[in-house]
Amino acid sequence: MPYGYIASMKARPGHRDEVIDILTGGADGLRTAGCHLYVVAAATTDDVTIWVSEVWESKQHHDDSLKLPEARAAIAQAMPLLTGEFFTQETEVRGGLTGQP
Repeated sequence: MPYGYIASMKARPGHRDEVIDILTGGADGLRTAGCHLYVVAAATTDDVTIWVSEVWESKQHHDDSLKLPEARAAIAQAMPLLTGEFFTQETEVRGGLTGQP
């Protein structure tokens, strides 16, 4: 069953767009790592919150993707621009439109 992951994070004031650019910069390579959906969104209620929604082939695919050099580099680049306020939720994907062929 596909694995879902939803996260929010808060950027330091003035850095949200920069973090979004970092997070979306390597999105093209995620499909080969087992990702079916990767959406990065800016909250409309404030100017610092970022939401990320992901659907993966499995939890293992998600976990393995975090070990990829490009993912580690993006995380290292983004972390100083974030406040450290994170929310995460793992989900069991039951259906919908996930971008699967």
